[in-house]
Amino acid sequence: MADQDQKLCPELRPKLSVNIGRRRVITGMGTLAAASWLPHSIRAQSIMPEAEILIIGGGIAGASTAFHLAQQGRNVTLLERGEIASEASGQNMGGLGGSGWGNMPGLQSYLTMGSVEIFKQLQNDMGYDMEFRLSGSLTAIHTEEQYEFIQDRVLSLRSNGYDGELLTPSEARAIEPELNLNLLGYMYTPRRGQADPVKSTRAFAHAAENAGASINTGQNVIAITVRGNGGYSIQTDTAEYNCQTLVLATGAWCGPVGQMLGLNIPIVPIRGQMWATESLPPRIFHSISSASSSYAWSQDNGSDDSTPPNLTHKGDLRITRHLYGRQRKNGEIIFGGARQDLGYNKNPDPVGIKINRGHASEVVPLVADLPIARTWAGLMPFSLDGSPIIGKIPLRDKLYIVSGLSSSGFGRGPMAGKLGADYIHTGHMPHVLGESDPARCITEAE
Repeated sequence: MADQDQKLCPELRPKLSVNIGRRRVITGMGTLAAASWLPHSIRAQSIMPEAEILIIGGGIAGASTAFHLAQQGRNVTLLERGEIASEASGQNMGGLGGSGWGNMPGLQSYLTMGSVEIFKQLQNDMGYDMEFRLSGSLTAIHTEEQYEFIQDRVLSLRSNGYDGELLTPSEARAIEPELNLNLLGYMYTPRRGQADPVKSTRAFAHAAENAGASINTGQNVIAITVRGNGGYSIQTDTAEYNCQTLVLATGAWCGPVGQMLGLNIPIVPIRGQMWATESLPPRIFHSISSASSSYAWSQDNGSDDSTPPNLTHKGDLRITRHLYGRQRKNGEIIFGGARQDLGYNKNPDPVGIKINRGHASEVVPLVADLPIARTWAGLMPFSLDGSPIIGKIPLRDKLYIVSGLSSSGFGRGPMAGKLGADYIHTGHMPHVLGESDPARCITEAE
């Protein structure tokens, strides 16, 4: 947690400059680099040269960690069992950003706003087309209780140096013409943004490779051994890798991967699901959400010893509705919002999709008459206490983790990777990672 007596002025905020000298990026790669590039796969059984640092996981957190370590001149290998962005980092809504840095930034501010700065780097400075833009977001208010809750929230945000504004329905519709005028109001957050999840995650992996990292897809890890002389041996279906330092960026699969190391990592897979319309001309310009869930969770977040906070279901019982969505550059209008603990079940639930569509229609009536063209689901890594797990795992030598980013992994993963990389590179824990310390929750497996 940030030191409460140290106010972070703008010139002391995290420096996210790119080391152009090591980059080896071809100018103008743009869409080709981000959308078409895929790293090489290793098919033949082999023993690979030893890596200084090996990262397991090709989502945005792992790819960002690899990118920033390679920028610092470290020898890095990344393993992904499928393709880059094949899991949650490529299946989410694409929302990112927060409410600003605030007067005394903590970890949440660093992760959200720092990630926005890194997105800007890759798209504006390095030429990757990630469809990144600061669109702003609008949160719909449905009831008097929600209105009072959001009113207090806006006052709290502004008093602590964050951005947020309470708009009347008419004011909100002036900037988002498809919004429902019959709701009570909308919260406007100007610093939130959006980007394409697949293009963005692949851009980070490509930038990492151009900075010197080795990116290997199709590498399903089946065993990890702590070597007697230090370091780790990682066995995949087709190859064996050795490294001195190991980083777990395995998202919702941190639990099973931790078991390979004899560790209990309290991260559970939470299914989120989404749906999309056919492509339309531009109709929705901001990210859209609802205050229903945030108000409900402020009353009772539903957590217990085996359940993370802020889910939409308790077992099979729905306790609240949750909503987020936007219109993609390709014209699809996409919405989602369920958060349910179902293990590793990634099958969409038609009943939940119908409820979410009804919720979206209350905010944006346009979608009520639009057929659903496709549905999908992904697994999000929720820690049991709701906080990220980023840093060194003290129970093993030279073992790190970058995970537990819950439903905001896409928007927080780039800075999570940078903070993790800085920790590994310098050997010193950044002070903002105090609240994400793995020592608080990772234990020896029984």
